[in-house]
Amino acid sequence: MSSTVVTRFAPSPTGSLHLGNARTAFFSHLWARKAGGRYILRIEDTDLTRSQTRFRDGLMIDLAWLGLDWDEGPDVGGPAGPYAQSERGAIYRELFARLELDHRAYPCYCTAAELELSRKLQRMAGKPPRYDGTCRTLSAAERADREARGLRPTLRFAVPADTLVEFTDLVHGAQRYQSGDLGDFIIRREDGTAAFFFCNAVDDALMGVTHVLRGDDHLTNTPRQLMLLDALGLRRPGYGHVGLLVGADGAPLSKRHGSTSVQEFRERGFLSAALLNHLFHLGHASDVQTWLAVHDMPGHFRPEHLGLASARFDEIQLLHWQKETLQRMSVGEIRSWLGSNEPDEFLELVRHNVVLPADASPWAAVLRGELPGLGPEERLIITAAGPPFFAAAVAAFDEAGADLKQLTKTLKELTGRKGAELFMPLRVALTGLAHGPELAPLLKLMPPATARRRLESHAKNP
Repeated sequence: MSSTVVTRFAPSPTGSLHLGNARTAFFSHLWARKAGGRYILRIEDTDLTRSQTRFRDGLMIDLAWLGLDWDEGPDVGGPAGPYAQSERGAIYRELFARLELDHRAYPCYCTAAELELSRKLQRMAGKPPRYDGTCRTLSAAERADREARGLRPTLRFAVPADTLVEFTDLVHGAQRYQSGDLGDFIIRREDGTAAFFFCNAVDDALMGVTHVLRGDDHLTNTPRQLMLLDALGLRRPGYGHVGLLVGADGAPLSKRHGSTSVQEFRERGFLSAALLNHLFHLGHASDVQTWLAVHDMPGHFRPEHLGLASARFDEIQLLHWQKETLQRMSVGEIRSWLGSNEPDEFLELVRHNVVLPADASPWAAVLRGELPGLGPEERLIITAAGPPFFAAAVAAFDEAGADLKQLTKTLKELTGRKGAELFMPLRVALTGLAHGPELAPLLKLMPPATARRRLESHAKNP
């Protein structure tokens, strides 16, 4: 038996890639890369009414943007294909037939209304709602009668009685479930498509997946899936159920927390390395807490240190990792990220003053565009300096030009001002802001006529 680690990510193409699912995909990818194993992408699209090609394409674009390359998948193939469940119907039908032949599954004709009534009565009796086995003992004649009435059956797995299901979860430790607490569950829908419990489990086994990482909301699914695999004589993978991703307030991560999908963060201009650095530390205790290059992350991934508790996603922390990433990028990478035609000197200047691409626009305007209206702090600085100061600044600029050192020396001689009283009015007049990149190189990049016009505009009495 091979000891190669094989992990997978198995999204349903019913929407954009949620950050919680992206984190699970990332951890699975790290595990495979750390162990020198294989990483599989499988598309779970048996829900034909909700699955859409555009969502599948979007998922793959987002995974590629994150750098989570896969060794097997719908676009690259592999020995265990097809890798879209909508194309694996023949495989499922053969397994359904085997379970029915072994009396491990049976058709169920109960309607949705009948099932809801049964659950309601169980709850009223203080019992946990589960299928009561109504169709399990139907005779051939009774089944034929229901078929004649046009009832379309689901297929239920016949849970064995008085069986203890045990497994060791990577995160939660030893787990024990009594089969009698589970109830017979649907493995094939009325329309003939395979249900999640079934295809998710058997595909992991058939594709040779050795380690399954997923959210802990799937923990109670595991005993059902293990019983299925045992009934089919298929190999069990190991399971690890990690704490879910929540917002900073502890509630499940949702739209009210802001952006929640990888696509949204990508379109806002966040960098993939920044997002991965943030996700790396959410629900995972590594041996390093500092910024990591993406190619170094597998070496610092510790599967045994995945967290039991929910992990809190905080965009403020993401902004920290964004800044860390920006400081490590080349000027060429900054240019590509911003989509900017500004000179290298400008990009080098503003890298410390931008977090997202939109932040660069005001600084481009500082060079040659129209400055925004002054804020309260800036107005106070301009007013305190007064028109005579700026008249002197125009005269000093005519003499010194864009040489800030000479400009301030001349202006000091003309006005007697020094320090912040000298520099701050100049900065505000030239840039419209009391903070930002170094003024000396910014002034050199500014067209002389623009700089002079801005100084002159404050030399007149308001």
